[in-house]
Amino acid sequence: MHCISATMTTFTTIITAKKIESTSLCKNYDTALIRERFLIDGIVSKDAVKCVYTHYDRMMVGAAHPVAEQLQLENYVNLKAGYFLERREIGIINVAGDGIVTADGGTFTLKKFDCLYIGRGVKRVTFSSKNSDIPAVFYMLSAPAHTSHPTRLMQIDEAAKVDAGSAATANQRAINKYIHAGGIKSCQLVMGLTTLQPGSVWNTMPAHTHDRRMEAYFYFDLPAGQKIMHFMGEGHETRHITINNYEAVVSPPWSIHSGCGTASYNFIWGMAGENMDYTDMDVVSINDLR
Repeated sequence: MHCISATMTTFTTIITAKKIESTSLCKNYDTALIRERFLIDGIVSKDAVKCVYTHYDRMMVGAAHPVAEQLQLENYVNLKAGYFLERREIGIINVAGDGIVTADGGTFTLKKFDCLYIGRGVKRVTFSSKNSDIPAVFYMLSAPAHTSHPTRLMQIDEAAKVDAGSAATANQRAINKYIHAGGIKSCQLVMGLTTLQPGSVWNTMPAHTHDRRMEAYFYFDLPAGQKIMHFMGEGHETRHITINNYEAVVSPPWSIHSGCGTASYNFIWGMAGENMDYTDMDVVSINDLR
């Protein structure tokens, strides 16, 4: 992997890059290489904005964790743009204490589970926490955009909700859809949040792939000392990555994406690619998993 990184300085946007890998290459990967290519860790860092440029549909995955200072979303030289959102859109979901995001002077308060969409053309974005003792953690997904859509805040109560799974199969969960064809309008970004009920540990089963778009998962609210096993790879030849709290994983279009935890947790899913149809997925039967 050719890693592109900026010099680490406080209160600035630090960006690294992950290269696209084909399924044929991944068949020979050991645990360390799978983690290097697909795991996104260390993005939640005190008083810093950290992002990873994935190359999968040019999605950028990141987090802002303002504690003592206001943080700004800085430009990334490899975008060859005048500012970060000159040709991009971004979705932001707060997963911790109350926080404030500004977008070209507009001020938006995000409580835990609230989502803010900011469209192409917004030049200045900042992040801050209302209370440094209970700071916000803003998780972000950014994708290229061909036109502009209005900045919009959606609170958790406004999200489209789908109840799925059952206690009997340990996957009872509530799916909250924010940025999608029937919700917040975007160019190609789709984004939502799933909460698992106590005692439920499986997400997204039966597993599936999206041949027309990539996806990223961000796991949070995982209790200390617990782990998540995230399953990826082709349905007939699966692999796994062990995930900690506040870590994300990239799912290529050819890969399944499903997880099971040693305790209940929540996760954010987000996609970019050729269409925004939430149901556009190619299901892999549980019986066919290998």
